[in-house]
Amino acid sequence: MMADPTRLVLIPSYNSGRKLLDTVREARAAWSPVWVVIDGSTDGSDAPLREACAADPGLHVLALPRNGGKGAAVLHGLSAAQAAGFTHALVMDADGQHPAERIPTFMAASRNDPAALILGLPLFGGDAPTLRVRGRRISNWWANVETLGAGIGDSLFGFRVYPIAPLLNVMQRQRWMRRFDFDPEAAVRLCWAGLRPVNLPAPVRYLKPEEGGVSHFRYGRDNVLLTFMHARLVLAMLPRLVLRVWRGGAKTR
Repeated sequence: MMADPTRLVLIPSYNSGRKLLDTVREARAAWSPVWVVIDGSTDGSDAPLREACAADPGLHVLALPRNGGKGAAVLHGLSAAQAAGFTHALVMDADGQHPAERIPTFMAASRNDPAALILGLPLFGGDAPTLRVRGRRISNWWANVETLGAGIGDSLFGFRVYPIAPLLNVMQRQRWMRRFDFDPEAAVRLCWAGLRPVNLPAPVRYLKPEEGGVSHFRYGRDNVLLTFMHARLVLAMLPRLVLRVWRGGAKTR
């Protein structure tokens, strides 16, 4: 297990079932500390986690009284982490999809380039739903349009290391990025803020219900949310595009 006084693993969780404890144990085997934000869960999945905290000083649990969405849980955790002196956070999902064994590699990349945004580039296996794999290409295409080709490998994969201060600055200045729109909008806006994306491969698992897999993704609702998000980002991107074109024209004169 590795540790760094400036970096923590942050896991937001909402009704993640029995897989939550397994995910946290895998993360703790790779890193210390690990913080979990319980986002208004009602399934009792936080109970065994709280018991584990009593015997594990490297594990910390925060709780929100009601479900606010992934982004809201991450914001809560980041604010507390910054107050505790942390500068970077590796955010991963609670459902067992993300590879805890890759945590040290991602943290090392962050240490080597502290100002970078370390993005997971998912390696899909045969268990990945075809519709979701194909559908994310649309979001990825728009994210690279909105950043004028900054190099975001995957806009939706949530296994990432964020510099905390820039992300808090972005999130606290506007009211979006609180639910399923968090991952893609965070990547785009941090690129706008000048962070360089670094893409690292990471395998992703899609667990079946009998394996403890839980998904809160809803195709209709969440795709509408993503469409609205990309529309907002495109409108916000246009002044940047005009400025780039103007600067390019000025250089050729």
